[in-house]
Amino acid sequence: MKTRLSLLGLMGVASLSACSAGSTAIVDSDSTALTLATTTPATSLDFTTVGGAAIPAALMSNVYETLVRISPEGDIEPGLAESWEAEPTRYTFHLREAAFSNGEAFTAHTAAWSINAVKTEWTNGLKKQMDVVESAEAVDEHTLVVELSRPSAGWLWSMGTAIGAMRTPTDAVGTGPFAVAGFSPGEYIALEARDDYWGTPAAEDITIRYFPDSLTAVNALRSGGVDAVWGVQNPELLDTLDDTIETAMGTTNGEVLLSMNNQKAPFDDPRVRRAVAYGIDREAANDILWEGRAHDTGGAPVPPTDPWFSGQDYYPFDPARARALMEDAGAVGTPLTLTVPSLPYAQTLSEFLYSQLEEMGFDVTLETAEFPAVWLSQVMGAKDYQMSLVAHVEPRDIPTIFGNPDYYIGYDSPQARKLLEQDDMAGAVDQIMEDMPALTLMNLPNIVLYREGLTGLQPNQTTDAIELKGVR
Repeated sequence: MKTRLSLLGLMGVASLSACSAGSTAIVDSDSTALTLATTTPATSLDFTTVGGAAIPAALMSNVYETLVRISPEGDIEPGLAESWEAEPTRYTFHLREAAFSNGEAFTAHTAAWSINAVKTEWTNGLKKQMDVVESAEAVDEHTLVVELSRPSAGWLWSMGTAIGAMRTPTDAVGTGPFAVAGFSPGEYIALEARDDYWGTPAAEDITIRYFPDSLTAVNALRSGGVDAVWGVQNPELLDTLDDTIETAMGTTNGEVLLSMNNQKAPFDDPRVRRAVAYGIDREAANDILWEGRAHDTGGAPVPPTDPWFSGQDYYPFDPARARALMEDAGAVGTPLTLTVPSLPYAQTLSEFLYSQLEEMGFDVTLETAEFPAVWLSQVMGAKDYQMSLVAHVEPRDIPTIFGNPDYYIGYDSPQARKLLEQDDMAGAVDQIMEDMPALTLMNLPNIVLYREGLTGLQPNQTTDAIELKGVR
């Protein structure tokens, strides 16, 4: 096997970009608070500039709230809006009385500012989900009217995610059940339960601590140093637990995406991309990485909790068909470099992918890129790669990934973009899967471990948030 290795780095699942650095005072966390361990560190408190999973996970639903909420089953429920009327292009929201943690009242004026700020101030690629909004205006203190440029089946759902965060111009000030009491980048976020919260208050103060890997976090749970571990990345650890540790299994938005540079040979030929899709045994990959606990989405980038999920198997494993497509494209023997980020799941899958890609006819070289710095610069930034893989974890990111030909995948389909603009998500997914710009190997499970007696952790992560209000 031909390999070229660079430095190995971060442990744990990461989104395709790290959050931007921010300037926040470092305050010691409260040792009496309940402690949640995770391996995806937050490096700032600002998710409006650069994409990433860690900050929304900590702050959404806990510090920031939205007009509507998404239930663990994926349904839309009232949030800061008690009710609303929906017309084809007009939404009228009736807002409840609430206050930000700095004492300012939450009103229709601040709600309008929050929506408009996504369009005018955000640089995070997710802001595209707000493009359909033509205007957001306060009618009175508790009535907000949002006008859309066209009917949209997905906009209201997206308002239950990070782009719908009701904010002030000050970072980390929201209407949620917690206020940020302390933050040390890459180390912890301390959340203090608010006595003045408009709804049922949080049960306990919570500290989210960041660990370098799941083994270290689980050992901290065993020793009593933390109360729970969120997002365990090593399923084999489950066989080592004693009876005092409970296990919960949930779903996530995280799809492990085998990306192909559509702008470079050999993946500028859709026959070659389809060959890859037929030639990768997704069930075997799931067994290797998660002992079968991940969800197969049929190769599509749609999580099973999303209303858009169809359950269709677009590319069943068929090695003979993969080889035939390679021969038809004249691609047998083509040199292929698979650039693998230095993340545990990617490294674990790399040998398996090497074998499968060789079997379908590629001459494969494995290359490891240190994550995040080298991978982000080389793959996402310079687009200097042929094939890579990474977990995309932001909810409903199909328009971000597949609706922009300048994105690192380089998928350029006027038809797919038209369907996305028309909000025909089912049609868009079908078109994307026909073109096969990237293959979803699996949807990541969420393994949560917690000490005996702890209650209130919801393992299904249907949006950005780890909801902590009910944990006690």
